[in-house]
Amino acid sequence: MHNKTIAELAQGLRSKEFSSEELTRHYLERIERLDSNYNSFITITPEQAIAQAQAADQRLASGNQPILCGVPIAHKDIFCTDGIRTSCGSKMLDNFTPPYNATIVENYAAAGAVTLGKLNMDEFAMGSSNETSYYGPVKNPWDTNCVPGGSSGGSAAAVAAHLAPAATASDTGGSIRQPASLCGLTGLKPTYGRVSRWGMIAFASSLDQAGPLTRTAEDSAIMLGTMASFDSKDSTCLDQTVPDYTATLGDSLQGLRIGVPKEYFSEGLNPETASRVQDAIKEFERQGATVKEISLPHTHLAVPAYYVIAPAECSANLSRFDGVRYGYRCENPADLADLYKRSRSEAFGEEVQRRILVGAYALSAGYYDAYYRKAQQVRRLIKQDFVDAFNDIDVVMGPTATSPAFEFGAKSNDPVAMYLEDIYTIATNLAGLPGLSIPCGLVDNKPVGLQLIGNYFSEAKLLNAAHQYQLVTDYHQQSAPAID
Repeated sequence: MHNKTIAELAQGLRSKEFSSEELTRHYLERIERLDSNYNSFITITPEQAIAQAQAADQRLASGNQPILCGVPIAHKDIFCTDGIRTSCGSKMLDNFTPPYNATIVENYAAAGAVTLGKLNMDEFAMGSSNETSYYGPVKNPWDTNCVPGGSSGGSAAAVAAHLAPAATASDTGGSIRQPASLCGLTGLKPTYGRVSRWGMIAFASSLDQAGPLTRTAEDSAIMLGTMASFDSKDSTCLDQTVPDYTATLGDSLQGLRIGVPKEYFSEGLNPETASRVQDAIKEFERQGATVKEISLPHTHLAVPAYYVIAPAECSANLSRFDGVRYGYRCENPADLADLYKRSRSEAFGEEVQRRILVGAYALSAGYYDAYYRKAQQVRRLIKQDFVDAFNDIDVVMGPTATSPAFEFGAKSNDPVAMYLEDIYTIATNLAGLPGLSIPCGLVDNKPVGLQLIGNYFSEAKLLNAAHQYQLVTDYHQQSAPAID
């Protein structure tokens, strides 16, 4: 059962090939038996999952139900879950149990999906390798000596190891797409505002966006259709009708206009990764798409702009964790100042502290104009590059990551090298555009990803293009060698 896609599992549930309870118990058994190899879960919820599965079976027996009814999924531990610990991968929230569900958790529960548990992640979503988690690093199922990518590394590893058919994730600068690339999955970052952020613990509020990690584009279309909704509790959530993303998956790619940025194939890109990506783009040409070289001239400024804006927003968002209201509190503080200092220094990891310091500096008097305001001006230029490009094209294509998965420790002592892992994904978040990564081959027996970037609210177009590619290739069907 664990080799089936969401679409296949939904069909199996309706044809009574198996029940939701049987399916859920099967996944729980796999998690118990195998996750010690990957460390993808922080919290497993077997009793709740079985109760939800039994309720889903009753719903399915009563007739027509949402497509995800009875299908097990898992949530990144950044999303609040009522009565279930939500740690955000941090010691700071190790003891935090929310009294409510995030909106997307509520949407999946309403659809009858079964929650298997909460997934490991870089602390407060700050990282590109899942090495900053308080609960230890997540291992890539393709090579357990290598990182799965981050910050949604637990989500990616769980799906790649077939411990869950799909998972929720979040993307602030590539944290869905980069792990998808490194683990051979389909990962979608929707348009900013397409999915509610209410109940998602904030890192950088103008950049964060929730999305799904799945094995196929069809499954991503199913997941997004449930995840996306207007939410009055989130002031950045846009009131737009949620289409049936599966309805256009069969559309022809004849006439699709693809733009390939020359800046994406420059120094720093692994040559073999570049070759796999170029071969994938040629496949789109064979299906009737046209390809042209384009320029996104401010691409080289995306990383420095991001690493001013994101830390500035994180320093503001994480100021609420002070040892007073909830979360970790130090022992025997001498006074209020000591409580603040020791609670934060003892509970935040090194990378989180680094970004808080950078952000506070960028926002400080005398430096705001020189750094933060300038970074926001650069952000506007990056957005304009895409706006201009989409006058002549439908989709931007290029690599998702510079190379396949790298070994643990290879970049953890060099923050700049780690930050450059997101060089192809960050601009999409700065502009608020949708982005999708799909597997397009192997290099050194490890997956590499093709990134598709679309205009605002063009998720259906991206998913259609990806699905048509997956109909004629089998990279999305390949599993890590050790997966049974």
